[in-house]
Amino acid sequence: MNNSIFGESGIQITVFLILLPVLAGLVIAIVKTYSTYKDLRNRRKLFEFNKKLEKLTPEEIQAYEKRKKEAEYQLPGNELSGGNPPSDEKGIIHNINVIEELRFIPHKKSFVPQKYISSELAKLILYFIGFSIFWLLFGTTVGEYLGIKFIAPDADHVSWLSFGRLRPVHTNMVFWGWASFAMVGLSYYVIPRVSNIQIHSLKLGWYTLILMNVAVLSGTICLMAGINNAGGEYREYIWPVMAIFAAGIILSLYNFLVTVAKRVTKEIYVSNWYIIAAMMYVVVILVVAYIPFWQDGLAETIIQGYYMHQGVGMWFMFLTLGLMYYFLPQQLNKPIYSYSLGILAFWTQIIFYTLIGSHHFIFSAIPWWMQTVAIVASVGMVIPVVAGTANFLLTFNGAWYQLKNSYTLPFYIIGIIFYFTGSMQGTVEAFRFTNLIWHFTDFTVAHSHLTMYGIITFMLWGFIYTLIPRITGKEPPKISVGIHFWLALIGLMFYTVSLMIGSTAKGLLWMDNKPFIQSVVLMAPYWLWRAIGGTMMWISHMVFAYNFYKMVNKKTEVMIPRTPAEILEAKRQLKNTEYIPTK
Repeated sequence: MNNSIFGESGIQITVFLILLPVLAGLVIAIVKTYSTYKDLRNRRKLFEFNKKLEKLTPEEIQAYEKRKKEAEYQLPGNELSGGNPPSDEKGIIHNINVIEELRFIPHKKSFVPQKYISSELAKLILYFIGFSIFWLLFGTTVGEYLGIKFIAPDADHVSWLSFGRLRPVHTNMVFWGWASFAMVGLSYYVIPRVSNIQIHSLKLGWYTLILMNVAVLSGTICLMAGINNAGGEYREYIWPVMAIFAAGIILSLYNFLVTVAKRVTKEIYVSNWYIIAAMMYVVVILVVAYIPFWQDGLAETIIQGYYMHQGVGMWFMFLTLGLMYYFLPQQLNKPIYSYSLGILAFWTQIIFYTLIGSHHFIFSAIPWWMQTVAIVASVGMVIPVVAGTANFLLTFNGAWYQLKNSYTLPFYIIGIIFYFTGSMQGTVEAFRFTNLIWHFTDFTVAHSHLTMYGIITFMLWGFIYTLIPRITGKEPPKISVGIHFWLALIGLMFYTVSLMIGSTAKGLLWMDNKPFIQSVVLMAPYWLWRAIGGTMMWISHMVFAYNFYKMVNKKTEVMIPRTPAEILEAKRQLKNTEYIPTK
């Protein structure tokens, strides 16, 4: 072994990948701090404006009335034919020496409800998102309690709340509850939109919603009661539970296929490629994972590797990337940079990702050639990841200025950065030396959170913040969106970086044949940081739930009147609210 662990290429690449989202977060922090400063300054100006508004004299009001008429002036068409005296009745040169703002930077516009989506479909989508948020809060509350148990293992002595039962409750609930509900709900918007036709059947969508809820609820109860599949990570639900879940997905898959078949557009947009392929894959993955024919001995280990990785890569990742290909151009109001790069990423992910499951069992009894194939395919994943990341970032060309005034784009940017860093870190972890150090330590927990949280969850949050205001016409409070973003990002970095550092030291202890209890003592402070980071993430989910509530309820927005018409209207409203004493 190298005398310095930092002399290993896998470690060097991982450190570099960890620094990328940190630097991105610093840049976003600087941009957002300046934006917050401007907002506070505008609020102060609004306060001063309202004070001035109360003291407007009749002469000033008359001047604004005159200016309003000037601004509304239209050319009669005879300017060049008559003998009109010089006059600025049109108000064209009014205040030509005053520049109140940088005119080449547009104001952030409020979302306008999209009338082309039916109220029935909007209701279905909102129910999917609402239930996804419910399962997110429930699942991460369980995860928060588990994090506390790492530093207070004797918190309870109830069998239903034991770590061995609650851990799969947490993972399965955020997988099949939060992420799956959000993805399917958003898909019910994207599929008909890019097909330019109404969804085939709303009734099938409601059936899917019901079946998925039944599956997650019954699966949770079974796990807490000690009834589980005992077949490996992420497939702890017994087969009847997953059969119900698969039935719901099959109904929506059929719904989407018929909708796409009836499309008005000639081409099938790349988003629909990803979404439908992901729904086909998840059904295949569940069938392969739960059929008992090959579930004995070493074959079960191979199937476990296949199921675990295909669930993440060919269901969550694949479908979320399909949503990104729609929502990113929608948010930036410009087309995706390259359709060809999207298709390249689509097919290469199918080729390589379906082969990498065994890289979780390097140095195991699995045939050496199968381990090698998994490592090579993991390196091959560089192609779709780089293609997808480049495609998304290049789509920002000419639109980076929007980041300063947008509360949704930071979620997109962080999700894209984690897509690159988290995926590349997974490739590096497949190397034999790094696998020897990290695997079966808490490093895999950190990696799973980098991907499922840093990529999938951040992207889904961005999509939700993009879509819901367009459906309801109501935006969340900007300050609470910022709190949500920073708590989630900083909490995730505390969580993952601490576990990565501690797990590296733990792996080296194991390689040196030190007593196992020594590695447990070593991890204590890192588990504390895990709990701190997890708590920040958990609080951010509460803020997110509040933001969703505000998006489907009444909102308020600070707006400083600027035009004469707005000033006069503000004065009229102020006059109507003034207290008039009774005689």
